[in-house]
Amino acid sequence: MSTAARNPLHSRTTAVGRIAVPALLVATAPLLAACGTPSHTVSSTPSGAPSIAAATSAAAATGIHKIQHVIVIFQENRSFDSYFGTFPGADGIPMANGVPAVCVPDPAHGTCVRPYPDHADRNGGGPHNDVNSSADVDAGKMDGFIAQAERARKGCVDPTNPACAALPTPDVMGYHTASDIPNYWTYARDFVLQDHLFEAVHSWSFPSHLYLVSAWSASCANTSDPMSCTSAVDPPDRTSANPTPFAWTDLTYLLAQHHVSWSWYLDHGAAPQGAYQGRRGGGVPKIWNVLPGFSDVHADGGTANIRDLAAYYAAAKAGTLPAVSWILPDPADSEHPPALVSTGQAYVTRLIDAAMTSPDWSSTAIFLTWDDWGGFYDHVTPPTVDALGYGIRVPGLVISPYAKAGYVDHQTLSFDAYLKFIEDDFLGGQRLDPRTDGRPDPRPDVRENAPQLGNLVNDFDFAQAPRPRVLLPPYPTSTLVPAPGTRSGTGSAGQGGGA
Repeated sequence: MSTAARNPLHSRTTAVGRIAVPALLVATAPLLAACGTPSHTVSSTPSGAPSIAAATSAAAATGIHKIQHVIVIFQENRSFDSYFGTFPGADGIPMANGVPAVCVPDPAHGTCVRPYPDHADRNGGGPHNDVNSSADVDAGKMDGFIAQAERARKGCVDPTNPACAALPTPDVMGYHTASDIPNYWTYARDFVLQDHLFEAVHSWSFPSHLYLVSAWSASCANTSDPMSCTSAVDPPDRTSANPTPFAWTDLTYLLAQHHVSWSWYLDHGAAPQGAYQGRRGGGVPKIWNVLPGFSDVHADGGTANIRDLAAYYAAAKAGTLPAVSWILPDPADSEHPPALVSTGQAYVTRLIDAAMTSPDWSSTAIFLTWDDWGGFYDHVTPPTVDALGYGIRVPGLVISPYAKAGYVDHQTLSFDAYLKFIEDDFLGGQRLDPRTDGRPDPRPDVRENAPQLGNLVNDFDFAQAPRPRVLLPPYPTSTLVPAPGTRSGTGSAGQGGGA
């Protein structure tokens, strides 16, 4: 896809807080557009290095505005307990004398199964649609995981189908240890681990991705009318006949209004519609690649910001990362069963290493999470925020020079917290609020303002000296079985995933 920059000199009026300012004035006076906060558009010299003005702006920033580059890495299908259930200090698997104190019913065998270490590199998971989420939670008992896995479809051609489990024998009670995923645990020990981050919607990947960028999932009777949309836990996806079914407002609309740069990076590009593309280099499936389905993205010219992942590596190297980046994996790099855990960890490590070695590192925050629980066991009952959420708990990590060291964040969080952080950092606190955002839709609530939602600012210490880089090998020694081989290369054009 094109990598052309959006033209900032459009004639539309730009909302800054409660004040309307002509867009041309905003383009020529970015400090005014940020209501006194520093500009977040990185200008560059002909060599690609950040300009002196951009460096000065970053150095003069205070508080949250020290973060001028937010990177959201969105992986697939892991519960908190399946990755960090034994992490010291976290709300992990309940234990008594070092033994799991919970035992989940196994209806097929008339017994129950306790959580157990599972060192398999390839996992099966379980079904994970909205009905499975409700059954797994079981009115707060958190005991439906095995029953749902036993009823799942097996041998599916497309394992991203939320009705499927990737292996014939349920493994949803298995959890990975520090020695299985040492890089993820290193990031948790050195930076911030969030142990009450919940999927924003009690459903599967597709609506979860919609929430990631818009804080809503809906079905729209008229794809050109935002007011025609109604809440839907599993709305229609885009098709060749209906390429932009998402008429409600997503965050990129506000970013465009405020002239804040953004990119949506796709690992090996977009997968073609049709058959499942599970092989390496197959591209990001449309159920994860949701931004092209929003009508406002097309109206704003935002499709130019939907790019192959190679553009992320180039921008990181040059010090020209946009203010906001989302990074989506192809299935092989995603950790979505049956994809290898080791391959996903290697892919994520390369993304983080690229950010850490970038000239932009000193003003960057990385939010790493997994889009849904994938059928894997978790013991914490999700809180209720509205009819669609929250969903089951997933891992969350914050990695930044200003992230607190070795901090476990116990706040109640969801993906809505990412939107809230971006809005507070770059948009003067403007929300996806139909009453004030200039593009009303009938969403039932403003998720960023939910009273139970925590604030990611608490994961940072902006008074501390910037933390040093923590560069890690993509394939560390691990106890995964079979042992991951030493792999070379970084995928397509040297910029892809983990093999």
